[in-house]
Parts: sequence; structure tokens; C-alpha cells
Amino acid sequence: MAEPKLDLISIGRSSVDLYGQQIGGRLEDMASFSKAAGGCPTNIAIGTARLGLKSAVITRVGDEQMGRFILEQLHREGVDTEGVVVDPKRLTSLVILGVRDEKTFPLIFYRTDCADAALDESEIEEEFIASARAVVVTGTHFAIPNAAAAQRKAIALARKHGRKVVFDVDYRPNLWGLAGHAAGEERYIRSGTVTGHLQAILPDCDLIVGTEEELHAAGGSEDTLAALRTIRSLSAATIVCKRGPMGCVVFPGSIPPSLDDGVRGPGFPVEVYNVLGAGDAFMSGFLRGWLRDEAIETCCAWANACGAFAVSRLLCSPESPTFDELQYFLKHGSPHRALRHDADINHIHWATTRRPQPPTLMALAIDHRSQMEAIADEAGARRERIAVFKTLAVEAAARVAQGQPGFGMLLDGRYGREALFRAADHRLWIARPLERTGSRPLALETDAEGSLGLALAEWPVDHVAKCFCTYHPDDAEALKAAQDATLKRVSLACRQAGRELLVEIVASKHGTLADDTAARVMRRLYGLGIKPDWWKLEAQPSVAAWQQIDGAVAENDPYCRGVVVLGLDAPLAKLEEAFELARGAVSVKGFAVGRSIFGEPAREWFSGRLDDEGAIAAMTERFGRLVQAWRRD
Repeated sequence: MAEPKLDLISIGRSSVDLYGQQIGGRLEDMASFSKAAGGCPTNIAIGTARLGLKSAVITRVGDEQMGRFILEQLHREGVDTEGVVVDPKRLTSLVILGVRDEKTFPLIFYRTDCADAALDESEIEEEFIASARAVVVTGTHFAIPNAAAAQRKAIALARKHGRKVVFDVDYRPNLWGLAGHAAGEERYIRSGTVTGHLQAILPDCDLIVGTEEELHAAGGSEDTLAALRTIRSLSAATIVCKRGPMGCVVFPGSIPPSLDDGVRGPGFPVEVYNVLGAGDAFMSGFLRGWLRDEAIETCCAWANACGAFAVSRLLCSPESPTFDELQYFLKHGSPHRALRHDADINHIHWATTRRPQPPTLMALAIDHRSQMEAIADEAGARRERIAVFKTLAVEAAARVAQGQPGFGMLLDGRYGREALFRAADHRLWIARPLERTGSRPLALETDAEGSLGLALAEWPVDHVAKCFCTYHPDDAEALKAAQDATLKRVSLACRQAGRELLVEIVASKHGTLADDTAARVMRRLYGLGIKPDWWKLEAQPSVAAWQQIDGAVAENDPYCRGVVVLGLDAPLAKLEEAFELARGAVSVKGFAVGRSIFGEPAREWFSGRLDDEGAIAAMTERFGRLVQAWRRD
């Protein structure tokens, strides 16, 4: 038998979850929502991928923006999408959810003639099923005849090829037609019809997982032990009974006189914020151990910890922990019952789930505002022309990038609004400034315009927040304290809004740039809990200075994406020398240079001595030269 290339394939629902962000309110009163990929099998595929398993999902999505969102998110998470069918006739299913209190979680399923419900036997390919160690089937998809037939075919093929069958009971009464649309959160309604359907599946299973209520549905009894004994009479599978805050109990063999006599995995005492999705996270943790032949006690610990993360956070699949995060929690625990308030764990979660990024970043920085105004004013040109020039800079960057990953731009919203749109056309990495030009101590443009959080919420999710600060470690303590406070505010806002942060530090304008200057600033900010995704630093005076910077990053944030070198309007030849000095630094990943590229072409263009194509060509040549210099072996 060929060695399987996948650990598991989950089958069934795939939806877009829209979570109301007003906690404690009625769903009727929700005003804003967070979007996530959802549906039990999709959550399990993502959750297990985050824990290091090779997972795939068989489902359908619509041929529209929501379907593409799910596909893109699965790709980002490392989930194999070979089994995802794009349905040109049906829409992707939606789920609207809210958190009323710790016991009430209203939700509405929008599943009328949706794409995933149309899954049928034709989408179950024997070779694909045989490529996985296990298939995961889910209870709700047995409520639909065609989808049930698809899952039964997958089970038969898995058995034929000696693969494992995992059954997540996943009982949703209203998806079986037993409750109204408004009763989406209802977890148990007794039904002989449902029990009959579920019991027909049990004999072919190797692992059966459910809450006590779900096992009641499968076993046909509200007495948990009686239900377990019925399940055992039909199946030799390992049975896992989820018990919420009490953890779980596993029954590998016969059912004992008491639930407590099974193999127990204690729960973790965390605050219940939202139970929705906890079971999918639990299943992900259990499968991470079970498919790697870990002891049942280990499987339970991982499953319960993953469930604890899920109930302590708002969303479903986005809240599933990564393996790094899980291991940190099991080793160190947390002083917080509400895990979402643990800064160390949250940082690991953020850093290990953010969008993938190429290992090198080469960016054309033209987020300058006051400098561009000065160039336009000196030439006697209208400042409105600045916006036009920035679109020319985007074209220059795109010509150098030629669609390759690892290229980007720094652009502002004041003069660069149209340029931001055009940069998105080319899929360039984008960072945007928050600082008020020339401010010292650091001030933000949003301080005069409105809320920082609301401003970030209006940005596309892949835009990086950039904050420039002139900061020397020997500055007066009062000045440093003021700048620290603003940087902390920016850091917190970026994490709350789900935006990456680039902190740009220039020390040489207000003091000597010694070998330890930049590293001292970085260590101070790290000590305040500020952990940028990126640093942007000026050229350093020596290899020793870059070694100090490497040390500051390694000691404080091994998840940092890295450092990019800025230009400070230096001649290109000088920058090429600076690149050579920085090349050996482990933390340095590229450059983000502005005036050295656009300065002279801008002066010529605003003065009328250079046309649009000439300006583009000049910036293309300069940016391309720096790219070649950076890539030089």
C-alpha cells in the first residue's frame, strides 16, 4: 500500500462565518461583523493544518467572492484544496453569529440551495481518498441525501484502502429540519430518524467524537452511559465524549460503570467567551495526537487545550491555535483565565497565523508628504499633482517587480489614494504611514482626524501600518516616555485591528549613531511589549552594529519578519555600500528606499523637464539598480 501523502481529508460544510462584534447584544442589534472561513469540516482542516498535519477538505463553494475568500484562506493555511469544487450555479453558504452571554450564542444558517449542500458522489475520487491516512465525516452532512451518499462513498473507499474513518457527530437539529431558522444554536432535539441515520454510520468508524448531547443523538438515549453502550454495541471505534469545562473522557474499549472510569483528559479553567467552534478546535487537537500515534492522555491534553483557546476567543477557525502556541501554553500555562488577554500567547498566535510573506522585501517608499510638498512648491506646481506622480511611482515599481513576490511600496492616503488602488492591481506589498510628518515627540495623523482604530479598520486587511519615529536612546526621558506611549498605542491598535506593524526608527538626526544605538532603542521598545512585525532602520556604521540588531531581535522576538534598510536620500552608490554591510545580518530581509529613487525624477517632472514616461523610466532604472544590488551574491 502506498504511503499516504495527506494526514486527513474532512468532508462537508464550508461557509463564511459573519460574527457580530458587539458582545452582549442581540443579533438584531449587531452593527459590524468579522468574516472568517467556517463550517465544521473546514474548521477542522484549518485547525489540523495549524497543528502541523497535512489536511485537505472536500466541499463546494460558490463561484463568487465568498467562495474565493474560502479558497484563498485555505491556501494561506496550507490546506490542500484539490477536493474543493467551485459551483457556478449556487452561492457559498453563510452563517450569521453573535455572542449574547456565556450561555447564549444566536446564529442563523443561510443554506438554502447552497454550494456545499450540493456535494455528491461524483466529487469523491478514489485516488484522492486513498491518499490520506483518515477521512473525517460529519453528522450534519448526513441530513442531505446527496451529501450523505458522498460521505458514505468516502467511508467505503477509506475502508477499502485501509484508511481510518473519523466521525464527528456534529449534531445541529435545525440542519435536520427539526427546528426553525432562529434556533441555530439549539444543540439537541431527540429524533429517532436522526439516530437511525447516525447509527448506520457507526460500524465503519475508527474514531467517534461528540458532546454528551451528540452521543445521546447517536445512541438514542439521554442517559450518557446507555448511549455509549449502544454505540459500543454497534462499533469498535474509540469513542471520545466531550464534557466542556470538565474536559473529555475516552473509551478505547468496553464502557465502564461510570463515565469517570474512562481515560480522562482534564479541562483547562478558562473564561467561556464563545463556545461556537470549540468542538472543531478540540477535534483538531485530538487528531494531531491520534494520527501521530500519541498516547490517549496526550491526545486529550492537546484537544482540551485547543478547545480552551477557542472558547476564550470570538471567532472559529481564526482562533484555532498553532502548534507553537499550543506547546507554549502546555509548558507555561497562563496567568489569565481569559486567554485572549495573554499578551505572550497572543503574540505567538498572531505571528504564526498572519499571512505568508516572501523571505525578502524590496520596496519603493513614496509615502512622503512634506517632502513631496516641498518639491512641488519649489517647482511652482500645484500640490494636487503629487497624487499623479505617486501613480507613476507605482508603475515604476510594477515594471521592476514584473509580478514577482517580495516587492512592495510605502504609500500614504493623503496624496497616494489613487496610487494605493493601482498598487493593489499589481499585488504589491503595501505599508501606510500613521505618523504626523515631522512630529517629535511622535504624534499621529489620526490624532487630529479621528480614531486610530477606526482608521485602521477602513484599510484593506493586507495593508501594513508604518510608524516613523526619530528616536535616540540618549534622548531626554520625558521625550522617550511620550514617544513610547504613542508607539504602544499604535502597537495595541494594530493587533486589535489585525494589521501588521512596521516601526521605522531614525536615531542619527538627534545624536551619534554608534554600534549599539539602534539596538538600544529596539530593546527599550521590546521591553515595553512592542513587537513590530517589521523594523525599518537606517544604514548602520559597522557589521558590529548589525550584529547588535540581530541580537536584539533574536532575544526578544524570534517571530519578527525582519529588518528593512531605509535610504535617507543617500546616493545610490552609498546605498549599495550600505547593503553590502547589512547583507550578513540574519534579521535584515531587504530595503525600503524612497527619495534616493524618486527624488531627482520628481524634481524634473514637477518642473516640466520630464514627461510621465520619462519619470517612470527614471524611477524604474533607479529602483531596479537597488534590486540588483540587494540580490548580488
